[in-house]
Amino acid sequence: MRKSKFIIYVIAIVTISLIFQSCKQEVEISDKGVSVIPIDSAQIAPFLKNHPDLKKYENNMVEIYRHFDFNYIWLNERGVVDYGDSLYSKVENIRDEGIYSTFPYQENIDSIFTDDSKKFKKHPDSDFLMTGLYLFYADKVYRGIDSTTSKKIGWHLPRREMGYVELLDSIIRDDLWMDENQEVLYTQYYKLREVLNRYQKIKKNGGWDSIEIDSDFEVLKPEDTSLVIKQIRNRLFITGEVDKNNESEVYDEELLAGIKKFQTHNGFKEDVLIKAKHITAMNIPVEQHIKTIAVNMERCRWIPPKLSEIEKFIFVNIPAYQLEFFKEGKVTLESSVVVGKIMTKTVIFDGEMSYIAFSPYWNLPQSIIKNEVLPGMEKDEDYLKKRNMEWNDGNVRQRPGYQNSLGLVKFMFPNSNAIYLHDTPAKSLFDREDRAMSHGCIRVEKARDLAITILEEDKEWNKKRIDAAMHAGRENIYNLKEKIPVYIGYFTAWVDEEGKVNFYKDVYNRDKKLIELLSL
Repeated sequence: MRKSKFIIYVIAIVTISLIFQSCKQEVEISDKGVSVIPIDSAQIAPFLKNHPDLKKYENNMVEIYRHFDFNYIWLNERGVVDYGDSLYSKVENIRDEGIYSTFPYQENIDSIFTDDSKKFKKHPDSDFLMTGLYLFYADKVYRGIDSTTSKKIGWHLPRREMGYVELLDSIIRDDLWMDENQEVLYTQYYKLREVLNRYQKIKKNGGWDSIEIDSDFEVLKPEDTSLVIKQIRNRLFITGEVDKNNESEVYDEELLAGIKKFQTHNGFKEDVLIKAKHITAMNIPVEQHIKTIAVNMERCRWIPPKLSEIEKFIFVNIPAYQLEFFKEGKVTLESSVVVGKIMTKTVIFDGEMSYIAFSPYWNLPQSIIKNEVLPGMEKDEDYLKKRNMEWNDGNVRQRPGYQNSLGLVKFMFPNSNAIYLHDTPAKSLFDREDRAMSHGCIRVEKARDLAITILEEDKEWNKKRIDAAMHAGRENIYNLKEKIPVYIGYFTAWVDEEGKVNFYKDVYNRDKKLIELLSL
């Protein structure tokens, strides 16, 4: 009896060992992390003939399979691999990424993941379909619209480079999709994605009601009582500007705090008065906010992810009318700015600040000479003298001084657009909410502070010398020892360092075209 039990025990051990060995041998993995199961490259062309909507990815597919030595990538003898399951799940939830496109062969993909089809069948079409699904997802979520199209709609900042093979390598080797801390895109993208998720939930819960006001509505002030105040309170409670909804019709301290938050985060100056323009902004439907967030997530796809790791750089957001100086990932200076008018838009591009001009001359562009100066001279022979201007080699320039249109300092990053940052004597412009008022260059409210920040590590300069140079009355050009990257961008939704989303007026009406391109 003992001998019989021993034999059974040995047989069981051997059987388990053989099964274990069989399982180990069943899935052989290459040094690139995929199954060692050859796939016929000659089948790619007929597959794409039968799936014409994936034809645009032909070169990418061949490149990917060549990299993986023409082995199956998404399937092995046990069925779909784990990162294939993750891909399928991510495409199912692609709206969380602000994408509303559908994979053209989703039904075919779904059939791969049904219980009776999930087992491996040595047919390449399933693997090719999964590769097509990957390229679709990577194209929409990580790459965005192509650079040619983005340039056509006015985006001239450098585009991020994204290789489909390198990305897939990271997904397979490093479990990229399993580690949410690994950011493939610019950090702002993920902040906006969180906000998108929150606004999608608001939409699912019914959004918010429109606040109704009479045509003769003027303002509401603290301590006023009105049914409109209750509606405003309800609206701000939904988006979080008001923490608790007491449903009061009285404009109390709690609502005042919420109003100031709303104004600050929607491009308005802080004001205790509730005006019609504030209510108009509150009445923007949640659906429109979702589109705005999605549009700006798309713009983030175009930005190199490593931008936030640059030691120091200057970022100007046109719709926000704001400049930020970043140092080691933190904002060390903020300043309001004035940007170009609708007819003389500030261009979206990048450059490298190479020098500062203190007490600068202003060399007038030919367009201003033609359209303003010459007609002015015909009407008034003292036109130039009154404006402290002079002829200079056939051009017109304004001499340094307090009334110089560039103010007391300008910051130069040479570019073909002839755009730069500068001071201005017209300080009152910064009190306005809408500050698209220049000929294209960017006027900086805190120009002196910007000069101090730029030169703070330069031993040749201190505040006293900077002030003296700004008020010298003669131009003094200083070449920076280190060039500083300058990025001029366009974001109508932006999450700040405190995690609060800010919505800005689409000053150049650029969102509409992008919404159309993205089919939002």
